[in-house]
Amino acid sequence: MHTELTLSLATLYGFLLVLARVAAALTFVPLPGVRQGPAVARVVLSLAVTVVLFPQWPSVPEQFSMGRLLGWLLLDAGLGILIGIGVAFVTEAFQIAAQAVGLQAGFAYASMVDPQTQADSGVLLIFAQLAAGLIFFALGLDREVVRIFARSLETFPPGAAVASGPAVEMILRLGTGMFSTGLRLALPALALLTLMDLALALLGRLNAQLQLLTLSFPVKLLASVAILAWIVPMFPRMLGAYGGQVFRGLRAVIENP
Repeated sequence: MHTELTLSLATLYGFLLVLARVAAALTFVPLPGVRQGPAVARVVLSLAVTVVLFPQWPSVPEQFSMGRLLGWLLLDAGLGILIGIGVAFVTEAFQIAAQAVGLQAGFAYASMVDPQTQADSGVLLIFAQLAAGLIFFALGLDREVVRIFARSLETFPPGAAVASGPAVEMILRLGTGMFSTGLRLALPALALLTLMDLALALLGRLNAQLQLLTLSFPVKLLASVAILAWIVPMFPRMLGAYGGQVFRGLRAVIENP
């Protein structure tokens, strides 16, 4: 007995709309190695997430113009970009802290190739990017991204546009939280390095013959490594709290179309 697999136009249109939303978001979601990975891997990941969301695929009429379909694809891609940018703020806070500490401690003098952007970056910044990606998975934030997709498919049918006012307010609020979280992460190290600069300046005033310029660089490097090793256990908790704020903001936007 032979069976035939039939695929209706409505199912195909629903698949394309969900794929546009997922692929646009995964462009910004901070998955380690995805941005610079093989194109086939990124395509497979987008298709896999789209298939996982099959129970939430929208019901689309079969008879409508191609121009209307393109308009809906653009709106879904816009919503996906909004979700992706919001999620990317989580790891950007970690990188802001690493950039601030690396500049003050002297890590910026050494550079290496960033595996994400293939450009020269500071050593501490690259380690921060890799650690942020690992923490992202360890905290289960990747599952929250899939839940956000599923909820958005329930509250935002095809052709629905995100209200610009709440979306812009959410992005501004999360951007402010990104900078404040990054500053809180870097504040202990920055405070210690500032005190060391003051102490070395006072020693230089007391005895101008001391070669403190050559001494300050290794001392600040060692001190920054020690303080970072002491405060690293607090990073997952702070990033988890900020990640919760990000996903609450995204839910507030997608649940009030």
